[in-house]
Amino acid sequence: MVKTTVLTPRQRSPSARDSEQGIALSHRLPRLALEARRVSAFVNGVHGRRKAGPGETFWQYRMLTPGEASSGIDWRRSARDSKLYVREREWEASHTIWMWADRSASMGFASSLAQAPKVDRALVLALALADALVDGGERVGLLGLTRPLASRRIIERLVEHLARDVAGMDADLPPARAIGRLDEAVLISDWLTPLDKVLAALGSIGVQGGRGHLVMIIDPVEESFPFAGQAELLDLESDLRLDVGDANAWGKDYRVRIAAHRDAIAGACRKLGWTFTLHHTDRNASETALRLAGLISSSRDMRAA
Repeated sequence: MVKTTVLTPRQRSPSARDSEQGIALSHRLPRLALEARRVSAFVNGVHGRRKAGPGETFWQYRMLTPGEASSGIDWRRSARDSKLYVREREWEASHTIWMWADRSASMGFASSLAQAPKVDRALVLALALADALVDGGERVGLLGLTRPLASRRIIERLVEHLARDVAGMDADLPPARAIGRLDEAVLISDWLTPLDKVLAALGSIGVQGGRGHLVMIIDPVEESFPFAGQAELLDLESDLRLDVGDANAWGKDYRVRIAAHRDAIAGACRKLGWTFTLHHTDRNASETALRLAGLISSSRDMRAA
């Protein structure tokens, strides 16, 4: 029976390999930034904070509605055509959204079914969403790496920080940095890490009451495990090997366990009041970016109510 190698065999030391992967990712960042701008253009307009509320900036005039207090009438504007108008100001309570995208070695995996490696998709989602959020009036920062930014060149600014952050290439969990009570975090990873470590990381980030949006990126092969024959699995981060024998028989138990792992993380998000989004790398990035923008917009509206 032919032996099937599921992942790339070890050919050099982990440190050398990780260095090469980091350099390769840095070289792809300009292309990923361009793709993020394309996805952001699709998302822009979904998230925005232009609505009536407390603030100093004029937004619009509207007709006085029956039963509304006369204290809000703008008499100068109303005198122009003998109708009663109310002067509204724009709601200006912007808040901060923190981004984190897993760039560890396991995120470099891509099967023949995927449109892109998991790490490329994670970065495109994070950068595109950052651009759309800043365009909507919010501030965005990289969790544990930058301060909140509101630059129109937010994609370029974040890419510069990511390119310099070599240490972040080894982290498969977000930094244990508590976000503010009114802040939100978007955390993107495959989350193929022991459940207790994932739950501890989420708890440390939301300990002050901040909300989160967790995105699980999965290659379709990782979920379906469509292998047959004698197979060997290799861990891209530790170089550990596992001879699973008959891949078809082993895959049955594997599919049950990975589904249970995913459901446990989704359940933890519900308990925290966070959202959970599953993204497959054979799908377009714009679909998930649009969903996330809508979730953040809904969260903002609930907090402002």
